[in-house]
Amino acid sequence: MRPDEGSPPDGWGEPRSRTVTWWDPMIGARAMHRLSGREYLQAMIDGRLPPAPIGGLVAMTAVSVGEGTVEFRCRPDESAYNPIGVVHGGLVCTLLDSVAGCAVHSTLPAGVGYTSLEIKVSYLRPVRHGGGELTATGRVTKPGRRAAFADGGVRDGDGRLVATASSTCLVFPLGDG
Repeated sequence: MRPDEGSPPDGWGEPRSRTVTWWDPMIGARAMHRLSGREYLQAMIDGRLPPAPIGGLVAMTAVSVGEGTVEFRCRPDESAYNPIGVVHGGLVCTLLDSVAGCAVHSTLPAGVGYTSLEIKVSYLRPVRHGGGELTATGRVTKPGRRAAFADGGVRDGDGRLVATASSTCLVFPLGDG
């Protein structure tokens, strides 16, 4: 029986839930027309702009930005578990895609955007709820006017590297805002 078809089978325990909250994402999108990428990311970190909605969904937060570098933190819970009882690799990939893309974004002038063209992720160890906060760092390896390249890494609460990534981003002028 599926849980949406009535009572769940005995032994499932009490249901768990999580609330996701976000603000209008277009507030930030409009700000990209007047702020450089680094200014934009710093405004989010400082709370002057709302964070991207994906951050609330996967419990990740940008904590620092430099020229071509960013750091995010994430505390995954059981809601991100896959069927074998560990945090789904998609969450770790999302974290890596975010830090690689935002590292590129930190190098861009106002009115210029980016999107991921490709990402290669290497998973090195499993991530479990209770393993501490994840720290993800991204850094640009080669900036560019049309394409930019970045690397990322995720470490667990004990400082062990759990995954790495390399990413290519398309760089483009934003449309009218």
